[in-house]
Order: sequence, then structure tokens, then C-alpha cells
Amino acid sequence: MSRKDARELAFKLVFEYSFTLEEKRDMVEEYVQGLSSDDSSYINEAYYGVISHYDELTEKISQSIEKFSLERLYKVDLALLLLATYEITYMDSIPYKVSVDEALNLAKKYSTENSVKYINGVLAKFAR
Repeated sequence: MSRKDARELAFKLVFEYSFTLEEKRDMVEEYVQGLSSDDSSYINEAYYGVISHYDELTEKISQSIEKFSLERLYKVDLALLLLATYEITYMDSIPYKVSVDEALNLAKKYSTENSVKYINGVLAKFAR
């Protein structure tokens, strides 16, 4: 599995979390079963990192969004922003550009065309 695939699994877990705000250890264990230690480690760090810093990350996102309140964001877009913001803030081994590019690629797959532009703008504003 590639880091891109591991990131997609982490995104799906964060997406699920955004609805319930409940940790799903059994789901994480199921997702990482049979994965390499690097992929498993990334998924665990990203998912549990987003959860443990959820309030801080949503505050950072709120300060960077325009025209929408956090509550009005599509859950897909929120999950992508949470994951990318966590990576940018806490995962120094991942270059900023990679976090943004991967978030945009996932937005192309799971969200709308307008969301891709919006997410790019929010992450660019956050980085400043």
C-alpha cells in the first residue's frame, strides 16, 4: 500500500469521526489489519492526532474559512481540512505541499469541483 492509500483510509476514519465525534478503535484496527507498519503507524498517528487536537484544528480551520461557518462545511471537506491541517501542524516529516496536494486529490475524488478550489484557498490561508 502507498502513503496515498493510507491517507485515504485515514481520511475515511476522520470523516466518520466528524459525524459522531466518537473514537472508533475497532474500525481503526480493522482498517490497519495486514498493513505495513509504516502505513499502520501513519493511519494511527493521523486519526488519533486529529481526535486529540480536534478543537484546536477546528479553531484553526474556522479562522481560515471564508463565506461559511464551520457547521456549513460539507463533512467531506471538513474531514479533508482536518487531516491536512493536522499533517501541516504536527507531522513535520510530511512537506506542506504534499499535504495540500493529497487533500486536493481526495477532494477531486470525494467532493465537488468547487470544493477543490475552496480547500486549496483555505489551506493556503492557513499556511500564511
